Amino acid sequence: MRQVLLLNATYEPLTTLSLHRAIILVLREKADVVHRDGRGTVLRSATRTLDVPSVIRLRRYIRIPYRSRIPLTRAALMRRDDFRCAYCGQRAETIDHVIPRSKGGPHTWENCVASCMPCNHRKADKLLEEIGWSLRVSPAVPRGAHWRLIGAQFDGDPQWAPYLSESAA
Repeated sequence: MRQVLLLNATYEPLTTLSLHRAIILVLREKADVVHRDGRGTVLRSATRTLDVPSVIRLRRYIRIPYRSRIPLTRAALMRRDDFRCAYCGQRAETIDHVIPRSKGGPHTWENCVASCMPCNHRKADKLLEEIGWSLRVSPAVPRGAHWRLIGAQFDGDPQWAPYLSESAA
């Protein structure tokens, strides 16, 4: 699915959204196209022609409320782990608790990882030490104002780079 980078009126990155949603924001004049698709793709209707956007910017500033702790959701966890299994690196479909909940493990960022089905079933409710496994990366709470964009610098459009760099944040 084609993604578009959404910028606030101040050019700070907010999130990525689907091409469909981006087109709606542009057509309703709530956003402007900052960068067109690098391939020069165009959408046509009976009365309009619109360049396919890669980056759009909202016309009005949206205040983002400050949160002391980012909420743990399935989508955010998968995004943090880049949809990769924490044990084998394959495509992840499930969430696993490193210390199983049956053994007192909390449902927190530091104890949850993305996992593929085979690894999740093999691990079951065992501790990593019991089966001799290790994590590829230690799970942690996402940091920074743009946590929704984790992984975007690797799988997004190259035109997004100036907006996702640490100096731009």
